[in-house]
Amino acid sequence: METVRIGIVGLGNMGTGHAQYLIRNEVRGAILTAVCDPRPERLNWAEAELGINVARFSSLEEMCQSGTVDGILICTPHYDHPEQAITALQHNLHVLIEKPAGVYTAQVRRMNEAAAASGKVFGIMYNQRTNPMYAKLKDLISSGELGEIRRTNWIITNWYRAQSYYDSGGWRATWAGEGGGVLINQDPHQLDLWQWTTGLMPTRVRAFCSFGKHRNIEVENDVTAYVEYENGATGLFVTSTYEAPGTNRFEISGDRGKIVIEDDQMTFWRLRVPESEFNRTYKGGFGQPECWKCDIPIAGGGAQHLGITQDWVNAILHDTPLLAPGEEGIKGLMLSNAMLLSTWTDNWVDLPINEELFYSKLQEQIERSDSTKKADDYKTLNVSGTH
Repeated sequence: METVRIGIVGLGNMGTGHAQYLIRNEVRGAILTAVCDPRPERLNWAEAELGINVARFSSLEEMCQSGTVDGILICTPHYDHPEQAITALQHNLHVLIEKPAGVYTAQVRRMNEAAAASGKVFGIMYNQRTNPMYAKLKDLISSGELGEIRRTNWIITNWYRAQSYYDSGGWRATWAGEGGGVLINQDPHQLDLWQWTTGLMPTRVRAFCSFGKHRNIEVENDVTAYVEYENGATGLFVTSTYEAPGTNRFEISGDRGKIVIEDDQMTFWRLRVPESEFNRTYKGGFGQPECWKCDIPIAGGGAQHLGITQDWVNAILHDTPLLAPGEEGIKGLMLSNAMLLSTWTDNWVDLPINEELFYSKLQEQIERSDSTKKADDYKTLNVSGTH
């Protein structure tokens, strides 16, 4: 194979954006050959804007059987990602899904199993992994510069959404429509980066989620979660959609100092000697290790969505390792599921979570959801819930 023929499923905001850079031939070794959307008006748009050489389908099954694509990029509602990915994998197609991987880990686990059995290249659109800031953070931690991690704190409250945003679509901020709120809609990238950069997944979570706080919605829009790690480290994740001005500050404390990312800057407060060594050898009573404040240089760029698509194409053509393997989508989702489950049960939740219990609790929320019609409305939109 010299060229990967790509089909896009879902021509909402994200699908349209992916189609535009593909049709401009900005991904080496790839060509957009098909699109799929149940809405006639979006297929008409595709004909006008993408050209007659791009095949148009109203169903995924039809696209998969057409012989026009080698891989598909899924840009549909959250609940649909796993089942559509499984369908494509079973048709021997490579798959790249938009985030989140799904709404609940049980369905994502089935998707991961199907991907492993298929032997095809399976990726997820974790485009923030291409951000040089987080790539540098991951490098500093994995290389040992920070030493053993002691604490992680991420305050991400700059997701401000007014009531008019939620009122713009009846499916928005409903359990039946989106499957959750800030954790599933705004935070998937941060939940992924939290564990990806540190290399740590918590062993247990205690979270407090508020539902419809200062907003007329049914899902979570304010979360404070405390986590514990196997090495004894602890962490805090705080997020909301109603605070103005909001904060985005990621702080990681380790044996050799701390790193803070805020306002697009990375600062490393580096200890001259590790804290553990200082504690063992210092005999002066009051005192602390000498500390140097270092502004970490960050390379420009970051290819974002296009970069993840290029990475996926390279893996198909050249068998290179993926920056964002699709199987890793379950990790961030496990964190958000655990936070909700902790709140619903008013208790600690061990990881991996009890997937059957989470699913049953989610169904309870869906049954009480404002309207199941809103879920149907959302599905007909066929857009990715990424904004």
